Amino acid sequence: MRLDEYQRFDALGLAELVQTGQVTPTELLDAATGQAEAVNPALNAIVRPMQTQARERVNHELTGPFAGVPFLVKDLAQDVAGLPSSSGSASLASTPVTEHSTVVQRWLDAGLVIFGKTNTPEFGAKGITEPELFGPAHNPWDLSRTPGGSSGGSAAAVAAGIVPVAGANDGGGSIRIPAACCGLVGLKPSRGLLPMGPALGEMMHGAAVQGVVSRSVRDTAAMLDVLEGGETSGPFQPAIPGESFLSRLNDAPRGLRIGLCVKSSINPNPHPESVAAVETTAKTLEDLGHHVDILDTPPFNDEALARDFLLTWFVVLAWELDEAKRRTGCSEDSFEFDTRIIAAIGRATPSVDYVDAVARRHDHTRRLSTYFETYDLLLTPTLADLPPRIGELDTPMLQRRAGSLLLKTRTAGFLRHPPSSSR
Repeated sequence: MRLDEYQRFDALGLAELVQTGQVTPTELLDAATGQAEAVNPALNAIVRPMQTQARERVNHELTGPFAGVPFLVKDLAQDVAGLPSSSGSASLASTPVTEHSTVVQRWLDAGLVIFGKTNTPEFGAKGITEPELFGPAHNPWDLSRTPGGSSGGSAAAVAAGIVPVAGANDGGGSIRIPAACCGLVGLKPSRGLLPMGPALGEMMHGAAVQGVVSRSVRDTAAMLDVLEGGETSGPFQPAIPGESFLSRLNDAPRGLRIGLCVKSSINPNPHPESVAAVETTAKTLEDLGHHVDILDTPPFNDEALARDFLLTWFVVLAWELDEAKRRTGCSEDSFEFDTRIIAAIGRATPSVDYVDAVARRHDHTRRLSTYFETYDLLLTPTLADLPPRIGELDTPMLQRRAGSLLLKTRTAGFLRHPPSSSR
């Protein structure tokens, strides 16, 4: 199969070719690995090849909606039994896991052929993918810029035509940011819909979820059908729609009322390209018969929400480091400087402040629910600025020296933002 033929199809299209006997899984794998060999040295998207496992898999009968389609999983929370899940960290890079993640097992049951794991920042802690362990991933549209994070390696691989869809996950933008940086479909599913196990019941009180980045809406819909549903070890047994997500693609929606908000408290002056993208989308929606209202301010306190999210995430990251230490016996020096600073702030957060932030996040949800009593959708830029250049967000040397002193004296808690008092 020629590369241009391979890249012409989305994942469901490739699966149909296999089902009808027009191409074999081996031919698809050859096309995917050939493209990976050609572009990955520049992209650094794939950090753990699984060629042996993939070649063995295509020699057996494959069944499922994606039978024979090449696939990549993220090297964070998408465990493949017998291989390390590094989470972008040297601390875990040599420690194999003992069982598949539930999502990985469901992908295998769907017939996908996993041939590698993708780059991610350490513990998924940043919206860029520049781990010290593997080095930075690069955006195929502009190699000087990031593909985003934390699912940056997966997004770069999909945008570069290595695979039509790849594994991703999202707690604070880790699917949506890379999708925006690379021009892909990026959907963060609702909490509880997809499993996080079996090692974890949930992450960040359900805010972190599994998913994919893809080149087509229908692939994303079909992936939801493959992954949906809880597990016996999980905290949720979600309600499953009576019809598949894929089947609803052909349903014409009624006229929707959509609120458009470009500005935010965090960035009241988005980049002109971000504004243009939203305005173009709004025009398209109006041409399709939907009603778009321009909102002067967000329908919730976005600054307070961001603060509460970060407080929660910093505490969770501190737990991630302690869990890595328990699993491997590694020292604090095994982690990146920025990760250690964030974790130190998390450790300095009083338990009451943490629980209060979790409670306030429910308050934010309640306020947004009130907005949806009037509107069907909220339209905003995914990113307020262009994808940063590689290294642009590195911590300056002076701040690193100051941070090192805080770590040495165990006073990093002074960097904590005062907790929000408003509900």
